[in-house]
Amino acid sequence: MADSMDLVQARVQQELERNLANVTGRPIVISEFFCLDCGVDIPEARRRAVQGVTRCVNCQQISELKSMHYKGSAV
Repeated sequence: MADSMDLVQARVQQELERNLANVTGRPIVISEFFCLDCGVDIPEARRRAVQGVTRCVNCQQISELKSMHYKGSAV
């Protein structure tokens, strides 16, 4: 019969396997060098931080605000 430590280790192993499967199953998306909306350079730090980024910070904020407005969310 398994004791509580064995059960905990089995649960941790399952969680690790699930997390690895989630990460490795994601498609690799290349980040843009220039914002698709306004054409401004996207900084290197942003391209590294956000995989598959297509907009500069300002255009992304505008897009999110429009999205919230159209969905009827409060700002």
